Amino acid sequence: MRKLLGLLAFLGLALAQTGPQLYQQNCAFCHGDSGQGRVGAFPPLAAHVTELVKLPEGRSHLINVMLYGMQGSIRVRGVTYNGVMPAFAQLTDEQIATVLNYILSAWGNDKLLPREHRPITPSEVSSARNVAEKPTPQQIGIIRSRLNVP
Repeated sequence: MRKLLGLLAFLGLALAQTGPQLYQQNCAFCHGDSGQGRVGAFPPLAAHVTELVKLPEGRSHLINVMLYGMQGSIRVRGVTYNGVMPAFAQLTDEQIATVLNYILSAWGNDKLLPREHRPITPSEVSSARNVAEKPTPQQIGIIRSRLNVP
């Protein structure tokens, strides 16, 4: 029995996906391999998500974008983007936390994070997922358009 439990634990770890793997599978097609985005459609994540996470509502906003998607026109560094981001609620809380933490640390973003930054946790994702009224992608887009980020 002990060997079986050990084997199952090992297989679980072997099957766990890393941040780079999750990013390549779910995000890179739109946001690019290096988080540079696609002009006019999908905003850059490199040197941008760190600006969002510095805001009081930034962490929850990033989690909500992953869970519920986002639709609507936004501006990033003076460029307007009007793509549609699908919801990724099919990912587990752990996977969403892992990919967000990867994005926040990749491409030099780690050097732009505030000193007090702490990694996003699966429990934060779970709390956002388990709200009574789930926001629509349009509502997430409106919230994002009102956030004061460069």
